[in-house]
Amino acid sequence: MTLFFGSLHLGLIYGLMALGIYITFRILDTPDLTADGSFTLGLAVSASMTVLGMPVYGILLGIFAGAAAGAVTGILQTKLNIHPILAGILTMSGLYTVNLFILGDRSNVSLLGSPHLFSMALTFFPHLDRDIVRLVLTFLLCLVCFAVLVWFFHTHLGLCVRATGDNDAMVRASSINVDAMRVVAVALSNACTGFSGAVAAQYQGFADIGAGVGMMVVGLASVIIGEMFFSRRSVTLGLLAAIWGSILYRLIIALALKSDFFPAYALRLVSALIVMIALSLPAVRNRLKLAGLKREALRNARG
Repeated sequence: MTLFFGSLHLGLIYGLMALGIYITFRILDTPDLTADGSFTLGLAVSASMTVLGMPVYGILLGIFAGAAAGAVTGILQTKLNIHPILAGILTMSGLYTVNLFILGDRSNVSLLGSPHLFSMALTFFPHLDRDIVRLVLTFLLCLVCFAVLVWFFHTHLGLCVRATGDNDAMVRASSINVDAMRVVAVALSNACTGFSGAVAAQYQGFADIGAGVGMMVVGLASVIIGEMFFSRRSVTLGLLAAIWGSILYRLIIALALKSDFFPAYALRLVSALIVMIALSLPAVRNRLKLAGLKREALRNARG
């Protein structure tokens, strides 16, 4: 049960980041590598504010800081015509120094002894199981983020962002500021990533400067795994798939590392293998389908 609850907690927390990855990867159709830096940014801001005795402000400022980082990437892409991949790398690299500054020139900050969201929730419900309280809190945070995004993408601004990802030439012809829509989308994506980092810091009780390494791969894997179970017919299903994919991803990782086949330090390799398998499944499925059609055609030709 510890494995199950742990995977659920982490799946919901990193599901917030998967929602952000979904926005740039699927809605905007633009690669964004800022996630590794903005996750750590949210983590650092949240930890620093929690040490100061303000965990709720830590979460809110973590979201705001992530949005600001995303806005910088968006401006680099649109106003300075820097390639999206390079813009994300530049912002991510710069954020390393910013994150170290926020952490007080330390690579690791412990929240031991500082009240945070999860310890506060436990004081309100002292008779409930600790895992249940953590699960309810992470579920509520994820539900709020999901509901806000679903609402946003059905507003006029949200529809303009979706249209920009579908066909920016048509949107530009409609006198809509495409550059502004892209900046809004990248900022919103990294706000979700910063939110995820902020919650993760208070969940695990510490912030580490290297915590964001590979977060882009984790988010991408979550989105792709989720889409294997949900169709992409609507943005609501797409966002739901991102969260579901994050939970499944965490369960797969936990089961793989619990086995004797993979050592504990093979986390990155297991993550990469899962992403490769998930990415290759549609191609394998199409090849099998094509082979079946060829066999059927040969049978009909013979007779």
